[in-house]
Amino acid sequence: MTSYDFPTDFMWGTATAAYQIEGAVQEDGRKPSVWDTFSATKGRTVNGDTGAIACDHYHLYESDVKLMAELGIRHYRFSIAWPRIVPDGRGQVNEAGVDFYRRLVDTLLQYGITPHATLFHWDSPQALEQRYGSWRSREMAQDFADYVTATVSRLGDRITSWMTINEISCFTHLGYDADKIPAHAPGTKVRRRKEVWQTSHHALLAHGLGCQAIRAASPQPCQVALVDNPGVTVPLTESPADIAAAQAAFPMNWANGGIIYPALTGAYSPVLLEHLGAEAPDMQPGDLEIIHQPLDWLGLNIYTGSYVRAANNPQGYEVLNYPKSYPRLHMPWLWFVPESLYWSIRHVRDVLQQPELPIVMTENGCAVEDELTAAGEVLDADRILYLRQYLKAVHRAVAEGYPVRGYFIWTLLDNFEWAWGRDRRFGLLYTDYPTQRRIPKASFQWYQECIRQNRVV
Repeated sequence: MTSYDFPTDFMWGTATAAYQIEGAVQEDGRKPSVWDTFSATKGRTVNGDTGAIACDHYHLYESDVKLMAELGIRHYRFSIAWPRIVPDGRGQVNEAGVDFYRRLVDTLLQYGITPHATLFHWDSPQALEQRYGSWRSREMAQDFADYVTATVSRLGDRITSWMTINEISCFTHLGYDADKIPAHAPGTKVRRRKEVWQTSHHALLAHGLGCQAIRAASPQPCQVALVDNPGVTVPLTESPADIAAAQAAFPMNWANGGIIYPALTGAYSPVLLEHLGAEAPDMQPGDLEIIHQPLDWLGLNIYTGSYVRAANNPQGYEVLNYPKSYPRLHMPWLWFVPESLYWSIRHVRDVLQQPELPIVMTENGCAVEDELTAAGEVLDADRILYLRQYLKAVHRAVAEGYPVRGYFIWTLLDNFEWAWGRDRRFGLLYTDYPTQRRIPKASFQWYQECIRQNRVV
């Protein structure tokens, strides 16, 4: 009988992002990010919601950390807001903004919780959007590296686990588009697809320069990671033919061949470059060497996947549509594919040829239609179902010897869900927005028990 036990040093955690929870967008010297501007633009978010208040974590962080300790986590992944540290994107450092993160980290350490800091989670300074169009310019990469230096030199005495950038594809390929107004900030329509790929290339450069900046600026030994959300190709059956098909499909799924490939291998996928032709991004000599930095571990954000089978066509594979009755959670893209976690890990080893690279599942979770009962509870058995099956897939990878070091649930508390505003809830804690009260959901107790027993329960 499988007990789904994890190694004794397995990291159990939760993850959040600055703009989604902090609020206080005009306090202590912070200036606007592109998400402040985007969400304040009529029609860009559901119900016109913004992150101006969000979960007011800026003021409630102490009680939020106390809830983390009650949950039992010993690891917390959060992001640092560039517009708090360097409000104009370049130049003057805002020490009052740095002080907030000092207070937050000191509180985490007081409760025995290890901080894991993401240096960029989509909230780039609006000032740089106005100056040169944000990620459309190579200047963005150097400005990011300078911000990283300012941050790590000030907080590196407290933080030793750093992530450069979160999900490059989401703020580039969903923030810029040649065919329509994009769903994410800055929401820029460009002339051709090449310009979209150029933004992700510049973000990769920022990652590479950021890695170098972290290691140069840290006052003590530290670990450096990238967090990516590859599109996961899952074999419909685990036959040799379907497994080979899923592997062959991987570079062309989502933006994989142009983001995780160069970051981990030092080269864009040749299959992708052939497909893009003249729409491939321009690269300068030395770019790929900058992008391909050594990593101490890789963060994977995995929520769903695409089923693939072998096919008698030039590609050798077919990506399948979901049947009408296939289960899905409360987002249009959130199909229930627990095996995606396992196959994301396996593809890093077999497709990207990185067998020794430690992996942390830095995000996994789901939005469901949470409701308060008459007794004031949230009985989110649907979220527990989702998390239990996905965690079993992580356990399978661990049991097969893959170097998986930890698992972070997305997310600690319901928050500003980007273009969906407050309409979609991913949290283990229910946020009552009018009062900012946090109500632990049934999934909070379930995850608490997983951590207590160090296994899937």
